[in-house]
Amino acid sequence: MHKISAFYSRKPARSKMILKVYPVSLGCPKTRVDTERLLGSLAPAVMVSEPDKADLIFVNTCSFIQPAVRESVQTILELAGDMEDMPAHRRPLLAVAGCLPARYGAGELAAELPEVDLWLDFNNFEQWAEKIKLSLLEQKGERFSHLSTAPGRIAPHPPSYAYLKISEGCRHSCAFCTIPSIRGPLRSYEQEALVQEAEWLLQKGVRELILVAQDLTAYGLDKNDRQAFARLLENIAPLPGLARLRLMYLYPSGITRELLQFIKDIDAPVLPYFDVPVQHSHPEILGAMGRPFAGNAAKTIDLIREVFPDAALRTSLIVGYPGETDAHFAHLFDFVEEMRFHNLGVFAYQAEEGTPAASFPNQVDEAVKEERRSEIMQRQAQISEEFLAVHLGENLPVLLDSPQGEWPGLWIGRTWFQAPEVDGITYVSGENLRAGELVTAEIVETGAYDLQALV
Repeated sequence: MHKISAFYSRKPARSKMILKVYPVSLGCPKTRVDTERLLGSLAPAVMVSEPDKADLIFVNTCSFIQPAVRESVQTILELAGDMEDMPAHRRPLLAVAGCLPARYGAGELAAELPEVDLWLDFNNFEQWAEKIKLSLLEQKGERFSHLSTAPGRIAPHPPSYAYLKISEGCRHSCAFCTIPSIRGPLRSYEQEALVQEAEWLLQKGVRELILVAQDLTAYGLDKNDRQAFARLLENIAPLPGLARLRLMYLYPSGITRELLQFIKDIDAPVLPYFDVPVQHSHPEILGAMGRPFAGNAAKTIDLIREVFPDAALRTSLIVGYPGETDAHFAHLFDFVEEMRFHNLGVFAYQAEEGTPAASFPNQVDEAVKEERRSEIMQRQAQISEEFLAVHLGENLPVLLDSPQGEWPGLWIGRTWFQAPEVDGITYVSGENLRAGELVTAEIVETGAYDLQALV
């Protein structure tokens, strides 16, 4: 397994000089975990809500596709602009980490964005905290010489759920994807450290753990350990305080009857929620994508429903892939119609520099991509609405994440078939509620993606 330091919780050292950090985490939950681990590795430190109050501005970037690259660069420039009028002694250290420097290189980016004081990439993740400390000492003198940089993690916000990243990188080589070149090959984290981290998160009040990786089913395969993922589930599921264990990013090629039966035998708290990114349905497009399976995508979905008849299914699709004809798209639309996913994300193909697919012939017009994306999403909204309507009048367990903010007594929560940030939500009205509470609520109204409930 990829060696990471054993996870543990630390009490900040007593000091008059506490590091004030303004963090920005862009992109996927895996980036968010990296940010939480980095912030927990700096002590004594506190987070602040405004960049001009910070000693350190930490931006963890995404660069999976060009819109994410643009968002990352724009965020950096906006923060740098906010610091222009600050006196030198008040200016925070601007550190930028993650996918952007991993994709383009710190040298090239330093020339383009001289406003950034420190660039950090994945090759030295365990050294991020120490590199930040050294840069702070260089910029601000000895004020932070006492700063500790031992491994840790901050408690997530909201406290109801937390992501647990079990591996880094990817072992696949899909023709459209930049991830292997950005995050490198598959490196599975040591199981003991992951279980310790899960225990710590649960002790902090987390009720739902969400396992994430580029492909959960590949966990351990870098060491030829085909039972590693099953053992990890077996070790985490019985931990005290765990109400829900959700699995995100399960490649279809790794889903077997044996794995599904193992998950079923574990039962609670593992949710019968399966996030399976199929990307397309037509064998010709799947083959051109270089997906690790290129046959009948419906077989995996049928297998899941055979073992879990009431499973909630989520997937992601790409439309407008090079060479996608009207017939290929019709096949995909019929696939969505037939499979009836509970939740679905559709993305218009982006030709990313450095990927094989970017140089493929028969690139699809942007307007056609958007038309196809819209067509599937309109149908999916109808399917989702039909699914949710079935629950009208039912009493369902809802995990409360946070107050809605505008209306007193109104909370944002999720049923078991709603993953945070990507699926719909359940609005819950009631008195004396609190974040992290699992309540039974009556569904009084349903929509295309969201539910409303009363306690």
